[in-house]
Amino acid sequence: MKYKIFVDGQFGTTGLKIDEMLNGRDELQVLKIAEKDKKRPEIKQELLDQADLVFLCLPDAASVETMQYITDHKTKVIDASTAHRTNSDWTYGIPELNPQQREKIRNSSRVCVPGCHATGFVMALNPLIEKGIVVREQKLVCHSITGYSGGGKAMIESYENPANFNTINSQRPYALTLNHKHLPEMQYVLGLKTAPLFTPSVGNFKQGMLVMSYLIKDQLTADVSGRDIIELYREYYENNTFVKIIEDTVEYLDNGFLDATSCNNTNRIEISVHENRDYLVVISRLDNLGKGASGAAVQNMNIMLGLDEEMGLKS
Repeated sequence: MKYKIFVDGQFGTTGLKIDEMLNGRDELQVLKIAEKDKKRPEIKQELLDQADLVFLCLPDAASVETMQYITDHKTKVIDASTAHRTNSDWTYGIPELNPQQREKIRNSSRVCVPGCHATGFVMALNPLIEKGIVVREQKLVCHSITGYSGGGKAMIESYENPANFNTINSQRPYALTLNHKHLPEMQYVLGLKTAPLFTPSVGNFKQGMLVMSYLIKDQLTADVSGRDIIELYREYYENNTFVKIIEDTVEYLDNGFLDATSCNNTNRIEISVHENRDYLVVISRLDNLGKGASGAAVQNMNIMLGLDEEMGLKS
């Protein structure tokens, strides 16, 4: 039996990457739509009706609109947009979130792919909250730097246009209204009383990212060291193939620097802890197009279809 898969939005950055990851998988039949037909609702409706599983790689409003065409809950849906990430009727697509999440995804017909920044922040903070070291009333701070592919086709074209090379060759903070679109899910998934202070930025590299979460030791409920936090992560994420906990940060760093691109073209997330007497910094390194988007979508698809979770993905 071949599962029929339709990628709605297959010409966007996330959709193209999903299509690439599914290419050559014998157990799947990927349904195609011509680019000239992508805005013809009658053709899209036909493909939605045929599919066993649909990926929505669309803007938020388009994802919500498309869901109106999918009335059969037997059709499984994975939404890569922001539209349903705080909707309790949808399952949040981090299988490693807790011991029950993988089974929730397996039994769900509606799964939302987490945001790339949110993935790094949630996976760093959730174990600390679950173990009571960080309380949900704390005001947390996070900074992230991501490759320009996270901005989609328009940003990719801008960064790769030679005419712009002298004007966009630095790290560029954005969302400086402090109201980034990933904040609601960061707060919702972790159950925080207050959304974190989050400042993302774009770097002059195509893909890869670092999500840096900052903790003040005096505000923690226990007297813990970086080594204690590492041991907690090791236990929490044990037997999760796509999570790598860094034991030795000296060897991990390249002459003291941390390269944002070293997880590129994988579905791996690496978590490292750095500290001095007063502060801890937890850094999540991942591919914004991998574990931060398309890789996470395919991982969820594998689980929902009862396939090997690691199929088609690199760790």
